[in-house]
Amino acid sequence: MSTIADVAARAGVSKATASRALSGRGYVSDETRQRVQAAATALAYVAHSSATSLATGRTQTVGVVMPRVDRWFFAEVLSGIQQALFALDYDLALYGIPDNARSRERLFTTMLPRRRFDGIIAVGIQPDAVELEHLRRAQRPLVSVGPYSDSVTSIAIDDRAAGRIATEHLIELGHTDIAFLGAAGTANAHSFGDARRIDGYREALASAGLSSVARVIETEPTMPGGYAAAAELLGDRRSRPTAIVGVCDEAAIGAMIATRRLGIAVPTELSIVGIDDHQHAEMFALTTIRQAPRDQGVDAVRMLRERIDHPDAPLGSVVASSALVVRASTAAPR
Repeated sequence: MSTIADVAARAGVSKATASRALSGRGYVSDETRQRVQAAATALAYVAHSSATSLATGRTQTVGVVMPRVDRWFFAEVLSGIQQALFALDYDLALYGIPDNARSRERLFTTMLPRRRFDGIIAVGIQPDAVELEHLRRAQRPLVSVGPYSDSVTSIAIDDRAAGRIATEHLIELGHTDIAFLGAAGTANAHSFGDARRIDGYREALASAGLSSVARVIETEPTMPGGYAAAAELLGDRRSRPTAIVGVCDEAAIGAMIATRRLGIAVPTELSIVGIDDHQHAEMFALTTIRQAPRDQGVDAVRMLRERIDHPDAPLGSVVASSALVVRASTAAPR
């Protein structure tokens, strides 16, 4: 297997120059860099990560922490992160938030601080004050997908606004009995943004003088969870709402499947709005609030790289674009 010494000899430079040319750290003329890279390619040379770490002080690894990856949003964010890290020749170390409180404490107090990362991306989590302090003590650049602290660089849609706009759309159509599907069942199943979407729902109802009829139904934010909760909610015709806001498109699509089983016509008998613009939203003609989680993952890596290269740069938050997409799942109530 070729070594850096072999590359240096073939290119006619010192090992230090070859290392700078391949790592991008330190000045090397363009002509020399091209010669070294050509030599490395010819010799099929691959830098060992440990050697790179010793030479640059960096591990070329980013830690990613998120609640779970079986939700479409988190899977899409992770895909964007992986895509961007791969382009930078970075490795990814993924940590799911444990259900068990003791395991969660160990993750923040022991596992994350002692691991050698160049930076951390936290996706949709809400650390308490102690957990956040442990992340800060780790003294690594930190970027959040989904804001949870003014002291962290973040990118996210305005989840509160998403919940409010989805609810206002139904109110503007004339609905006055609107249920929200997706209150937190277990903390690990829900992201911090889910709670903000519920806040937006309540805000819209309050502005319309409808606070007294607010109904937030507990369910897992999944298609099966939305199906089960909607089947129970809609089973009694006398207490049935005329519209539903899903905490995410998966819950909303689950509700749409339940309406078909119950013989309830959408949107003539029941209107449904989701949030996210899931890959199946168009298939179900679901009205929703659109966001692009994969792009957020790519942007999170870009922002983290900037913090790695410029650790003293000011913190900043980016609000990702989102918009109401009206399809065929909403209409004025009968």
